[in-house]
Amino acid sequence: VTVDSVRNRAQSYARMHGYELHTDPSILDSLLEGLRLNEERYKYPSCPCRLASGDFERDRDIICPCDYRDADVQEFGFCYCGLYLRPDIVVKSLPITQIPERRPLKKQDETFVSVKGKEARKVTGKSSVKDTKVTDRTKTLWFCRQCGYVCFREEPPYICPICRAKKEFFAELPLENI
Repeated sequence: VTVDSVRNRAQSYARMHGYELHTDPSILDSLLEGLRLNEERYKYPSCPCRLASGDFERDRDIICPCDYRDADVQEFGFCYCGLYLRPDIVVKSLPITQIPERRPLKKQDETFVSVKGKEARKVTGKSSVKDTKVTDRTKTLWFCRQCGYVCFREEPPYICPICRAKKEFFAELPLENI
């Protein structure tokens, strides 16, 4: 994985959704390097601004572009880490500041316990922190009523990756009917 491949992918995502990448080259390079390192480390590009567990299913919501990006960009003009910007933020040279974290505290806590548990096993050979298995996952099959896109997640995407319909256009598909 190279920084150039990560940059190309981020630029492609930005163009696809009408966003810009961070305009400060040193910050942009730092974010892209964080994505590259996480992709090397975990085999998927988790957000460089959030703690990842190394468990793909647990981290699915923070794989860049994360599930929270579109809501953040719409509301604040940029995503949590500042990688993706709304064009008006760039044109007006508005400041990129800290914004609230949208990732639920429960997911953050699960990740923290998982990561701390791995560190404890590395140091002592056994875990001094109980491993948490997410048994109460409420994954649902969601489909976009506008284009038919289907995904299996805890919540529907903020915006459909195919037709860009908003979250409200998604409906739950009961699993027992499948």
